[in-house]
Amino acid sequence: MSFALPDGLPGGRIQSCGPGPVRVWVSDEFPHDVERLWARLLDERGVHGLVPLLCRPDDRSRPLSPEEVGAVRLEERLAADFSEYRRTRLPFWKDPTPSPVPEGVEPWPHDPGPPFERWPGLAPKMPVASAGSTPEEASSATLVRLIETDVYGLHECRLVLVPASRGSDALALLGWSADVPLPLLCALLRSWEDRFGSEIVAVCGSELHVSVARPPLDAETANLLALEHVLSTADNIVDDPPTPFPEYAADLVGRTHWSFWWD
Repeated sequence: MSFALPDGLPGGRIQSCGPGPVRVWVSDEFPHDVERLWARLLDERGVHGLVPLLCRPDDRSRPLSPEEVGAVRLEERLAADFSEYRRTRLPFWKDPTPSPVPEGVEPWPHDPGPPFERWPGLAPKMPVASAGSTPEEASSATLVRLIETDVYGLHECRLVLVPASRGSDALALLGWSADVPLPLLCALLRSWEDRFGSEIVAVCGSELHVSVARPPLDAETANLLALEHVLSTADNIVDDPPTPFPEYAADLVGRTHWSFWWD
């Protein structure tokens, strides 16, 4: 697979993704002017057909095809996963007795769990507002925020350009090596792109950072979305730190940066 590169890129090279025909462009270093470059690359995606991502060189493994992602029956999979998740967690949600913790450690707050007895369906699509941010603007703003807060491992990343039509497919083609159910995650990300204007910005080790142009604006939508986040299997959603579901869901209202990590 060959492709034309945009002008003005820093030093880099084209590399293969796994044993297949997929090839990507990877910068030699973390670009010093990545904020400026990022906005231009997003604007030119339609011209070059390349999706920009920040990724560490050793975070790539077996690539997935977009067809494998498309084969995931998302609602059916999430309904089955929620049934099993609820079965295993219900005893903890019903028992408000604090779990024993080491001396000097604050007891974990009780988590009542999601307010659903059965799979409630996907969160509704958020409408595009004339005064709202575009996905490209939200992505650029999130990148600036990640750099300003000096997110751990970010400057070990490289700029990667992937020949794909969307970020979720780009992540699949890279074959992110974190311990995640990659087909399910990419199917979720593809759906969030459509419903919330999300964009993948960076994958650093086992962390994933996503920008959001149209976040939920009400509690009902946030509850539905929070359940989707839980079913992504990310460890940081409710288990580490142990954030009660109502608090996590409430924090999603208006939130334009979602982060996930897996052990």
